[in-house]
Amino acid sequence: MQAVGGTTLNADEPVTARPRFAPRAVAVLGATAVIAVALDQWVKHLSTENLDPGEPVRILGGLVYLSLLRNSGAAFSFGSSFTWVFPLITIVVVGWIGWMALRLRSVPWAIALGLVLGGALGNLGDRLFRAPSFLHGHVVDMISVFGPYGEYFAVFNIADSCLSVGVVLAVLLELTGRQRDGSRLVAKKKKAEEPA
Repeated sequence: MQAVGGTTLNADEPVTARPRFAPRAVAVLGATAVIAVALDQWVKHLSTENLDPGEPVRILGGLVYLSLLRNSGAAFSFGSSFTWVFPLITIVVVGWIGWMALRLRSVPWAIALGLVLGGALGNLGDRLFRAPSFLHGHVVDMISVFGPYGEYFAVFNIADSCLSVGVVLAVLLELTGRQRDGSRLVAKKKKAEEPA
């Protein structure tokens, strides 16, 4: 008897199915997310305790300013009148990453998804628990580049950075053919092209 693809099945040999996910990859995803959330919340705590709104701190010769702002919107203050939507979007993203983790076997993908998850959860915490109210909380931002008040680029936080780096890494992984199951798209194409 043969399996799909021509592999001979032998009743004497045990059939071992490859697990749907690699525990190592899922652990890396979880650890990356926990580190991202912890770092984000620690920096937000330090910022709210030590920075005064309207009094930016210039560092690195003016390349970076630490400016305490509270953002009711998304990136570039987009959607500031729809603050309640962002936690709902975040919950969908977290659910999607959880679903992806069930099939995750790639450590680079685990890092990318962990960064996205950590960034999403870091800002979700602000939306849920910061003033003015539940689901309408303002996100604490503090990093401004090239100008003290976001004149050249939006003021952001560690969670935003994690999200951005995670998305860029995911795009690079896709473009280079690295799959979430640990395989490479190039290798799959070569196998498909080989004569039977």
